[in-house]
Amino acid sequence: MPRATNAPASRRRRKSRLQQARGFRGSRSKLYRQAAGAVDRAMALATIHRKLKKRDYRGLWIVRLSAACREAGISYSRFIQGLARAGVALNRKMLSEIAVNDPEGFKTILQCAKSALA
Repeated sequence: MPRATNAPASRRRRKSRLQQARGFRGSRSKLYRQAAGAVDRAMALATIHRKLKKRDYRGLWIVRLSAACREAGISYSRFIQGLARAGVALNRKMLSEIAVNDPEGFKTILQCAKSALA
């Protein structure tokens, strides 16, 4: 019986890792050892950065809301407090979209928040 090796499986494994490293510069896309390390790092950072992207977007929405609230003469924190007391269940993403695209609608929401604070 001929001797069976692991060559096909290991070749497939190396080939797929090099395939994932396409677009990397220099030896990181050509040599297996460098490519494996680069791909591992890229995968780990991709996971971390997906979390950070959510955080960045939330910060953007808060900045937009804060600017819109300041124009109306109320602070962002008081605005959010007023919405909570009024029972308005809109998230920051939707509120910022309304503030940017529908200023009149945002003014109504602002009045609702201000009246709940008074």
